[in-house]
Amino acid sequence: MVYTLSTAFAIYFVLWWIVLFAVLPFGIQSQHESGEGAAGTDPGAPTAPGMLKKLLWTTVISAIIFGIAWWAYMAGYLNVERLYRLMGFTR
Repeated sequence: MVYTLSTAFAIYFVLWWIVLFAVLPFGIQSQHESGEGAAGTDPGAPTAPGMLKKLLWTTVISAIIFGIAWWAYMAGYLNVERLYRLMGFTR
């Protein structure tokens, strides 16, 4: 099995979204907690979500995880046969 550019991009894309959803709640303060907010809005809505910073952190964290996975794949630690054995399947 060979990594193609499109496969690598697809894996990175999925990983990026998973990391984004993990990073989103960090540093959030709701309108209820901060005591400020506009009338008619949900009290649980964030006051300052800081999305640009979160998108940058998501990209960095995803790149690090993807780099480690790429290295493990290239070194032979991450392949289908090894994963079969780890899960207890026989071929």
